[in-house]
Amino acid sequence: MINNLRKLAPKQLRDYRNNNPGTCFNDLDFILNMDSAYELQDAVTDLRVAAGEDIIGYKVGCTGSGTTNQFGMKGPIRGTLFGAELLKNGAELDFELFTNLSIEGEMAVKIGANGEIISAFPVIELHNFVFRAPIKTLPELIANNGFNAGVVWPDLIWQKSTRYINQPAQLSVKINSKVIAAGDLWPLPQGPCGSIEWLENNLKNWNRSILPGNIILTGTPLGLYPVQPGDKIDVSINKETVVGCKVSAKTKLPKK
Repeated sequence: MINNLRKLAPKQLRDYRNNNPGTCFNDLDFILNMDSAYELQDAVTDLRVAAGEDIIGYKVGCTGSGTTNQFGMKGPIRGTLFGAELLKNGAELDFELFTNLSIEGEMAVKIGANGEIISAFPVIELHNFVFRAPIKTLPELIANNGFNAGVVWPDLIWQKSTRYINQPAQLSVKINSKVIAAGDLWPLPQGPCGSIEWLENNLKNWNRSILPGNIILTGTPLGLYPVQPGDKIDVSINKETVVGCKVSAKTKLPKK
């Protein structure tokens, strides 16, 4: 199975870069278990690194009630983040460069030299939200890198913020100035440490690890929301807008 997945990885990466992700799941006979799904994800990651891309961190997903109810299944799952897909606050997104572009507002943390959390801040995670198999499964989500298609970053002052590492607050998502969801900062009762602990154990199983400077998306207690050309997305803490982006029909970003 491992050799077959390694052979499949170039096609999986090609599909992703051609904005047609996960076509292997169109085959009704194509079935993966959780371990095989991580093997495929990591094989694609290795190809991207070999091609010169940088891993900047990881995502933990499918943990909060919003997404677990939406997907009908419960994680956590892990995905990998790449530097080339990190976008600045206020970015304009080309709708045509994504497949069913959908967004999450969630908290990210930065990891220090000793594995500690040194900052915490909200981000907008971008997704190619498409399940191709007739039944949604965690392996399909995992094999497609948690559907991650990039992250919109707040300004530098927020990237360094320590205020909300331990302090409770309300996280909210607006689309076109309308609040569509609001809730706690963290999806797990243990806060960000719960997501980090789970991720450390998962990565260890695959001979990988969190490194100093890595950014970890800890998951969202809210949901995953589809967006359309012309939409403006903002994520706030305690009603203070921290990070935003806009969806355009014009090509503003190079293809992956």
